[in-house]
Amino acid sequence: MPKARDESQYGRGHDDGLEPLQPLDIGSVGSVDDLVRAMSRTAFGGRRLGEAADVLEAMVRDPECFRVVTISGAMTVAKQGMILCEMIDRGWVQAIVSTGALMTHGFVEGAGMLHFKHRPGMKDEDLYLRGYNRVYDTIELEKNLDDAERVLNEALEDLDPDSVLSSRLIMSKMGQYLAKHVEGRAILKSAFEHQVPVYVPAFTDSELGLDLAIYNHTRARKTGRQLRFDPFLDLDDFAARIRAHETLGIFTIGGGVPRNWAQQVGPYLEILRSRLGLDEPVRRYRYAVRICPEPEHWGGLSGCSYTEGVSWGKFVPEAEGGRFAEVFADATIAWPMVTRAVMERLDRD
Repeated sequence: MPKARDESQYGRGHDDGLEPLQPLDIGSVGSVDDLVRAMSRTAFGGRRLGEAADVLEAMVRDPECFRVVTISGAMTVAKQGMILCEMIDRGWVQAIVSTGALMTHGFVEGAGMLHFKHRPGMKDEDLYLRGYNRVYDTIELEKNLDDAERVLNEALEDLDPDSVLSSRLIMSKMGQYLAKHVEGRAILKSAFEHQVPVYVPAFTDSELGLDLAIYNHTRARKTGRQLRFDPFLDLDDFAARIRAHETLGIFTIGGGVPRNWAQQVGPYLEILRSRLGLDEPVRRYRYAVRICPEPEHWGGLSGCSYTEGVSWGKFVPEAEGGRFAEVFADATIAWPMVTRAVMERLDRD
């Protein structure tokens, strides 16, 4: 039989180490950081957002931490690219893993071209005829993408004919082009200037990937040779950087290929050690922040929790010092708030 409750045994919260919550008094906050800290003492998504800022702050303040940003979704066409620039320029980022589409739209923006607000009354079939590519509520001009192809061709023109391409090399060359020709800020420009590698694991799944294919066909017509592309150069370059650091942190927007490609580096080193007998170190992410609305119960990778990732050998368990925060929210709302809050904390020091 179930035991009856004894009121004398009722806990008071504090005696079990529970933290009391506090009402959100928005009239008393004077900054984004004040607001985010106050939200961390509430509940639901607000608390998660506040905790994400705390973990990002700890990650950034740890001088031994090698910090990886993975980003997917239409964040650059959604005008969030300057946030990533800010993170790079402040030294918060040592490697970026991205979708090709995101870097394509970011390059368009960084080169000074424009994106436009979609007008719902316009039919998609008419958009196609006008050269307007719709990304949810935003328009990418086909002309922008044509111009991006010309820049890619120019950026790769001085490569040695025997060069073997990787996404990191291509992103670096395009960042070099922006650094030489563009005054304003841009993701690839900041990454090039701060020597932050940018990896695009699914490079062919993007406009830039198609542009490279066209470039190679054109090159073959002229010279009889194409430049080779080897994605495993990216994998081993990233693994070498991870291998060199004992403390790792990951900050993720969305999910998809960038998220898992960056997270699988621990299992990759483990497989090299166990199957090939190589002297590889154990590497796990100690800090982890993710902003993504995808729930766990669909069973997809983008909804995979950090605790699930522990079972794959990708993360340090919380019991051993791992610090995780997951915000189930639209990144265009949560990412600016989390980043700005941490900026204010560090700027006060």
